[in-house]
Amino acid sequence: MTLPMVVADDTLPSAVTIYEVGPRDGLQNEASIVPLEVKAEFVRRLVAAGLQVVEVTSFVHPRWVPQLADASELIERLDLRGVADMPVLVPNERGLDRALAAGARHIAIFASATESFARANLNRGLDEQYAMFEPVVARARDAGVRVRAYLSMCFGDPEEGAVPLDQVVVAGGRLVDMGATQLSLGDTIGVATAGHVAALIDAFAAARIDVSSLAMHFHDTYGQALANVLASLRSGITTFDASAGGLGGCPYAKSATGNLATEDLVWMLRGLGIDTGVDLGELVRASVWMADQLGRPSPSRVVNALAAPSPR
Repeated sequence: MTLPMVVADDTLPSAVTIYEVGPRDGLQNEASIVPLEVKAEFVRRLVAAGLQVVEVTSFVHPRWVPQLADASELIERLDLRGVADMPVLVPNERGLDRALAAGARHIAIFASATESFARANLNRGLDEQYAMFEPVVARARDAGVRVRAYLSMCFGDPEEGAVPLDQVVVAGGRLVDMGATQLSLGDTIGVATAGHVAALIDAFAAARIDVSSLAMHFHDTYGQALANVLASLRSGITTFDASAGGLGGCPYAKSATGNLATEDLVWMLRGLGIDTGVDLGELVRASVWMADQLGRPSPSRVVNALAAPSPR
């Protein structure tokens, strides 16, 4: 298998964690329901490829995301105490009840940095969302469950345009103060550029929010995701969200297309000499397999390049 030449940069982190979101964020917007056993096998293949964190599903109400209505059944088929960490997304206390009953040991909540998206996604205002999350985080922490917080629309909102840095920092800081141990900053509509990314990370650092607690969630809508990853690495970020095969978007933000493909991320990091623990060949095979189940090719450039027949 072709691999990139390694040219290490000693100014960058030596290792990063990839937070794989394909089974949840990648599949949630699929129009056709993916069979339960296909989802379970997809997770198993991703774990076998060396991914240490795989977000497997969401305990959202089935009416809102029918694709994930089988969350409890999926959890039953997976080993939550195995080699990989398997977080689940929970939207509210009812979702937390279901997650705890299923044995989840790591949850994620999903907040917004803007009023418009909070209304669209949560049916609550920007300030009102925290009242919904506070009991979720408190109860999860009391149960010994780790809590990650996603913060969407950190770089731009389709209704509001550019989002001020201080607005994002205040929104994220409230989630950290609430008890979230990791904060994932989302470029939900893919409009971020490298300078903007560095400025936002600097703003969090200036607010005395530990950069090591931040993760970045980039979409490649405008082809900027890998450039934004490099800017983040230079600012000390060591956790990146990605979706195997580039699957996914957001059902509440129609312009949210193009999750960063895990394979594209691994290729770049490997070339920089940064350890991910991921077997790229196994990961490509998992994404090709999932693309076959969905009946369409993967949008990942690395998947397509490595899966293509060798020229004769």
